[in-house]
Amino acid sequence: MQTFYHGTSVLFPKFDLSHALEGDGKVKFGYGVYVTSHYRSAAHYAGANPEATQYYVYTVEVPDKREDNYIAFKEPVNPAIVQRAEKKLGEPIPEKFTKDGKDFRKFLAKKLTGKVDLQGEKAASAFLLDVGVDFIEWPYNWKNPSMGTNRAILDDSKVVIKGIDQVLLDEKKQLIDGTQSPVTL
Repeated sequence: MQTFYHGTSVLFPKFDLSHALEGDGKVKFGYGVYVTSHYRSAAHYAGANPEATQYYVYTVEVPDKREDNYIAFKEPVNPAIVQRAEKKLGEPIPEKFTKDGKDFRKFLAKKLTGKVDLQGEKAASAFLLDVGVDFIEWPYNWKNPSMGTNRAILDDSKVVIKGIDQVLLDEKKQLIDGTQSPVTL
């Protein structure tokens, strides 16, 4: 397991994907629990709801990264994942959709439901889980990918809460240093 962070304006005892769109209301990077390797970034995401007055950063453990348990934006999909997906689909996947994890995910959504909408994203995530994919990954900073990553964990039960901090944010929704205060549920 690896340590990541999740920012929100809501306190809860466990992750539940039935609440997935209650943050910023988007499924831009896939249907899953969004986490980041940067605490400050999670704090910023906690401020996504303009109505919120309280902000929390969850320290979580997520599945370890192995070469065949994730897909990544702007990276080719591991051949073992492609093979498992083709076997499950019962047909080959055109090579152009295997050169980028984003294209692969969108291909699956469209193939499974006819659309790349919320239902398509849910179907693609369920399919990916069935073929052994735990998460979708993209850089924390596109210009400097070595700075860390963000992930959409596809199975909410694989996100284990290790701690929760209440934080204060400034007017730009940035963490005010030193305001972290542990919360007990």
